[in-house]
Amino acid sequence: MSIFPFLFTTIACGAISGFHATQSPMMARCINRESETRRVFFGSIIVEGIVALIWCAVTIAFFGDSLDIQAAGTPSEIVNTISKALLRPAGTILAVLGVVACPITSGDTAFISARLTIADAFKIKQDGLKNRFMLALPLFAVGVALTQINFDIIWRYFAWSNQTLAMIFLWTGAAYLLVNKKNYWIAVIPAIFMSYVSVAYILQAPEGFKLNATFSNATDVVVAIAFFIAFMMRVKKEKNEVEKFEKAS
Repeated sequence: MSIFPFLFTTIACGAISGFHATQSPMMARCINRESETRRVFFGSIIVEGIVALIWCAVTIAFFGDSLDIQAAGTPSEIVNTISKALLRPAGTILAVLGVVACPITSGDTAFISARLTIADAFKIKQDGLKNRFMLALPLFAVGVALTQINFDIIWRYFAWSNQTLAMIFLWTGAAYLLVNKKNYWIAVIPAIFMSYVSVAYILQAPEGFKLNATFSNATDVVVAIAFFIAFMMRVKKEKNEVEKFEKAS
C-alpha cells in the first residue's frame, strides 16, 4: 500500500477534519460578534493540534517506532498504559474519558448533521420533539445496524468521508470568499489538494474501487484540475458581473 494518499486518511481527522467543519454552526453559538471567530475557531484548531502532537511525542517516547506501537495494543490500551505511568489512577480516568469522548462527539455530530440534512431536504420542521424523533429514531436504527459490521472497515469509510467533507467545505468556503471579494486562494489551494486526496483514496483503497495506483493517481489529477477550472470559470463570471455593474452605474 502506497504512502500517498493513505497517509492523509489513516487517522480519522487525517490532513483536515470535515466533521469538525460541520460543527461550525454549533461553535458559532459560542460567539457574540464576528470579531470573536478567530479566537474561537482558530484557537480550537491550535489547541487540538497541540494535543495531537503531545500524544504523538509521548507515544513514541514510550513505545518507539511504529511496529512497537502496533504491538503495544489498541489505541485505548496505549492511552491507558501511558496515563497510568504519568497521571496515576485519577488522571487515567480523565484521559480515557477524553479519548472515548472524541469518537462520541464525532458520532453525535454525524447524527445531528444527517438529521438536519434530511429535514432541510424534505422541509421537515425541527421545532418539536415529535418531528425530531421522527427522523432521529430511523437514523439511530441505522447506527445500531452498523455496530454489526467490522469497526475497522467503518472507521476507514469514516476517515475517507471526513476528508471528502472537508474538501466540500473548502470549496464552499472558497466560493463564499469569492462572493464577498476576499482572498479565496487561502481556501482554493487546500481544496485542490483535498480533492486529489479524497478521490485518490476511494479509487485505490481495498474498501473502495481497488484500482491500480498509477491509474488512480492520474485520474485524481484530472479531477482536481477539473474542479479548479470550474471554480476559476466562476471567478471569471463573478468578475464580469462586477464589471457590468460598475459600467451600468
